[in-house]
Formats: sequence, C-alpha cells, structure tokens
Amino acid sequence: MLYKYIRTERSDYSLTLTLARPEKRNAFTPTMVNEIAHALAAVAADDDVRLVIFKAEGPVFCAGMDLKTFQDPLLDNPNPHIVNKNISLGEVLDNFHKPTLAILEGDVIAGAFLLVLGCTYVLAAEHVRFRLPELALGIFPFQVMASLLKIMPEKKALQLCLETDYFDVQRALDYGIVDSLLSERSEEIIKARFADVQVKPLQAGIKALRALPKIAADQRFSFLKESLEKLRDDMKS
Repeated sequence: MLYKYIRTERSDYSLTLTLARPEKRNAFTPTMVNEIAHALAAVAADDDVRLVIFKAEGPVFCAGMDLKTFQDPLLDNPNPHIVNKNISLGEVLDNFHKPTLAILEGDVIAGAFLLVLGCTYVLAAEHVRFRLPELALGIFPFQVMASLLKIMPEKKALQLCLETDYFDVQRALDYGIVDSLLSERSEEIIKARFADVQVKPLQAGIKALRALPKIAADQRFSFLKESLEKLRDDMKS
C-alpha cells in the first residue's frame, strides 16, 4: 500500500510506522489518521507481527491535529485507496490489540498525546518537550483528556489540560506519559521481549484489558475466566 503521510517498514516480528509529514510538523489530517488506521488494521490481521513501533520524521514528533484540514476537508489530500471515515486516533489505538512502542525524538504537542498515550511503551529523548496548547487557542483537549485519565487521577488530568506551556521529559516521566528515557539499546531491549511470544495470547490479553472497565466489578473474574477458556480453544485451532 502506498501511503501519503506515513511510511511502514517490516522487520522480522515488528513493524515500524513513521509519521512522514515533517514539513507540517507531522500534524494529523483526516487522511493521515485514516492511513494510520488502515496500516494498523493490516497489522492486526498479520500473525507474524507482534509489535508496532511509532516514529516520526523531522524535529517534531507530532504537532497534533491540522485544524484547517479538519475544518475544511477540501484542504486535505485523500488517499485514493482508502475511504476516509470520521474516526478518532484515540479510538484507533484503543481498538488495536497488539503491543505498541512510541520512540519520541521530537516534541509532542496537542493531539499527538492521543498516539503517545495509546502506546504500551513510550521512550523519549532527554530534549523532548510536551505541550497541550488548546486552551490558548480557544478550544479544549477533550479527546486527550480521556487518554490522560488512563494514567493519572482526574484532578491531575484536568490541571494538565488547563496548562498551555511546554513541560519537560522529567515531568512527563513523573506523570507516566513516558516510561523511560531513550537510550542506545532501550528500543532493542523492548523489541527482544516479543521475539518468541505467540501473537494470540498478546491480542487476547490486551483485548480483555481494554474491555474490563465496561464489565461490572462482580463479573470481572468470570469474564476473564471465559477469556482464558476462549484463548485455550483458539490456541488449539
């Protein structure tokens, strides 16, 4: 598949998806979001891929949504091979049931948090900065707020949404947005964890985890027992 705004590269049991719109600071357009969704759908159906790695071209990892193209779709450049749907990047990541790794070597701004917070692992270089500028632009980071609530208390999530200045990687580590600093071997260490893991248990476990908040507390163990039994049956087939 030829993509306009992303690149994909397969290597053994992993796939690297690179945001490739550096001239616009990798800001998402509707087409770009749909290309990411298309690529992840293909990976979801590929049992040989057990890890997806997100990277980006240029000095900024991602500047969030390209508001002009979302307000006026005529400014977008559709991919003729993909039918654009009105989808949220946060939802795309939520519905993807394989481990993901974000490699941050440039700043993370606004809607880029949806991608970062949706990843299983996040590694960031020491110079990377983070910013939620929406309130200063007369809007609010509604979708990012939902993703923040997965990793921090409601009060802290709201405080972060109300701030508009850059904050550094140490604060991102404290918040749990970043898991660890990017080092020479940190990416390879995480990749190695999935070298010999079977894909069906990975997908089943992540799918069950995502479903748990919707399951009543007194039904969770029975739900997880059923999930285990279904996985056993799937592994036999």
